[in-house]
Amino acid sequence: MAAGAGVRAGPGEPKQFRPIHGVPLLVRSLRPFTSHPDVGHVVIALPAEFAARPPAWLAAFARSSVTLVPGGTIRTESVRTALGSLPRGLPIVLVHDAARPFVPRETIDGVIARARAGFGAVAAIPVSDTVKEVADDHRVRRTVDRSRLWRAQTPQGFPRPMFEEAFKRLDPRAPAPTDDAEICERAGFPVDVVADSVHNFKITTPEDFRLAEALLRESV
Repeated sequence: MAAGAGVRAGPGEPKQFRPIHGVPLLVRSLRPFTSHPDVGHVVIALPAEFAARPPAWLAAFARSSVTLVPGGTIRTESVRTALGSLPRGLPIVLVHDAARPFVPRETIDGVIARARAGFGAVAAIPVSDTVKEVADDHRVRRTVDRSRLWRAQTPQGFPRPMFEEAFKRLDPRAPAPTDDAEICERAGFPVDVVADSVHNFKITTPEDFRLAEALLRESV
């Protein structure tokens, strides 16, 4: 998913196109999947103007195993379009954020394994901070028990028939789901978490770009 505006990243080109250590963020997020032996096809949802006229470095990815599609105004629309663009015969669907360039192979493998077993799967990490429920006036209402709380990340994976059926059941009048797994949750399908790495964080702000640069410098 690379169709977002990324306004919190600051002015300039779309954040998914900005370089991290000389390589566009989107390319770094693509590589773990285009190089994975179990990934048969990749669909990239982009802002409509870039889906029609992608940068030269991105056009090089648009080959038989990679498709570019215009995204929607919200994530659910982009995912629906991308899902409809996948070739038939692919039994498992993974959805990943273009802003997560450090996803480990072990996380991808774990999500695929749970989806193959018939479940929805969410890469996630347990919440380690104390969580407060706060009122509109900034007054703390209560401290939330964090023992069962996990932070959802991506990739998120699903048996394809499950995911397609969940989209059919999605109520257009309800608030938009905040992630892809919620689409299946609302339809009553089982969803499991797969333990992920804290390095698989989502790049959102200029500070996140600096952190990503620092991580890459450490790995060189």
